[in-house]
Amino acid sequence: MNKSTKLLTGIMLAASLTLTACGAKNNNDGGGAASPSQSPSASPSESAAPGQTVDGKDFKFAMVTDVGGINDKSFNQSAWEGLNKLKADTGAEVKNLESKEASNYLTNLNKFVRDGYNLTWGIGFLLEDAVKESADKNPDARLAIIDGEVQAPNVASIKFAENEGAFLVGVVAGSMTKSNKIGFVGGIDIPVIKRFELGFLAGVAAVNPDAKVEINYTGAFDKADLGKAAAASLYNAGADIVFHAAGATGNGVFNEAKERNKNASADKKVWVIGVDKDQSLEFGDDVTLTSMLKRVDEAVYRVSMEMIEGKFPAGQVTTLGLKDDGVGLPDTSKANVPQDILDKVEEYKQKIISGEITVPTAE
Repeated sequence: MNKSTKLLTGIMLAASLTLTACGAKNNNDGGGAASPSQSPSASPSESAAPGQTVDGKDFKFAMVTDVGGINDKSFNQSAWEGLNKLKADTGAEVKNLESKEASNYLTNLNKFVRDGYNLTWGIGFLLEDAVKESADKNPDARLAIIDGEVQAPNVASIKFAENEGAFLVGVVAGSMTKSNKIGFVGGIDIPVIKRFELGFLAGVAAVNPDAKVEINYTGAFDKADLGKAAAASLYNAGADIVFHAAGATGNGVFNEAKERNKNASADKKVWVIGVDKDQSLEFGDDVTLTSMLKRVDEAVYRVSMEMIEGKFPAGQVTTLGLKDDGVGLPDTSKANVPQDILDKVEEYKQKIISGEITVPTAE
């Protein structure tokens, strides 16, 4: 699937996450057999502070991945890092199950529910139906989902304003492209990825109306070979920067860029904009221009901590954007993005937060 339009720049982002919820009111339902000693008076932000300890040894947390798997170097891995931080800080038991195909989603969720886990996470929009079915059939269980919205009194739904973060990396790309040709590689064409795409296009257009953005959806989140082929097509067409929102499929985008840069002169070098995590830490800043952070790790950590504290946001839908530090750019962006462009990114960030700019979310 191909389209065109334009791009922009990048900046840094923090990690302290404020869960600004909308939807049903918090019912202070801990979702487990929490004794008074397991519900400390500290607030979520206080309990997460360095050096402080919350006792979660009697709690069990689990997560089910989508088909991208636990080592997708993207949002599944980020979610698992959040649970492992929870384990280190509280002593809670954590476990994951990887889904090899869509038919595994409900089976894996129900396994943790049957085994009495206090909270079971479904990671990704693709698990939305399975989380809904499991929640409906197990009203005493507590579940949560990343990137989906499940209307059930025993489910916490966590979403992100990906379009806002993507706008900022669009500003980076639009400001730094030399060819005025930019690429976007998406995984499956679903609302979450569409928000990445539209925000990116808007960011590019805001700073460089002459830039063209070619869109290539691979139809998968777990096929690095498809990501590599998509990137090759975009780079062959003249793109010098490619932004991916494709999970493990995006690993192939990095592989293609690295191969091209091996013998390329400085003026022929190509770049990748990573997603979800700071992907320069995995693939190197020699190929990673910047990344669009999506703080899945922080969201999983905070909501799970709220479960321990007896404050699980059952029935709530929480959307995290720039104002919550839920999306943005890592401070490692300064390795490749000039300060004047980072300053420009900050200006656009503040305009989005203030409401002066509304970033599109749908066609």
